Amino acid sequence: MSFERDFVRDHTAVVSPPLVPEIRLHLATEVTPLWQATEATLQQTQLPPPYWAFAWAGGQALARHLLDHPALVSGRRVLDFGAGSGVVAIAAAKAGARVTAAEPDRFALAALALNAALNKVDIVVENGDVLATDGGWDTVLAGDMCYERPLAERLIPWLAARARGGALVLLGDPGRAYLPTGGLHALARYWVPTPLDLEDREARETTVWQLTG
Repeated sequence: MSFERDFVRDHTAVVSPPLVPEIRLHLATEVTPLWQATEATLQQTQLPPPYWAFAWAGGQALARHLLDHPALVSGRRVLDFGAGSGVVAIAAAKAGARVTAAEPDRFALAALALNAALNKVDIVVENGDVLATDGGWDTVLAGDMCYERPLAERLIPWLAARARGGALVLLGDPGRAYLPTGGLHALARYWVPTPLDLEDREARETTVWQLTG
């Protein structure tokens, strides 16, 4: 993991996302140089973008909501699915939750460790396929996870099953294509600044949803 941590440190800057200035993260300032560096390091081409290096709109909105409403997660066993940079997991930990961050990407795991230490919070990391388990979490969080059909087709039924079992399931989403059309209750909306090299606009209205099953 030391190589991955060095890579994260060398290719990112420590900054605070605009909607959650209380949190500091190792983030990339531009997508293309980091993408090229990742492909060169792994000696592979046509890799997906390094999602872990950016605080996406859905994650920022969900993190903001948790920091403003800590009672939602305080004292609860929380899973942050697809944790990426860790912005949601860190916000939940700051709000008093016992947090597990699910993330398979090894560079994301390194970023998570660095970001957790930077923000002085403890986060347990799970790099297996949590969608193949029933889990034992009181709360499941997912920031900006409905951008791709294959993932959404596995994730949403799993989340709905958790909600029917009594878990609090919260989604942060800026209008991605595969957000479910039913079973959602809007808790809050935020305007999140977004860089043009990642999005098609400079800000996105982003909703924090509760999935009701």
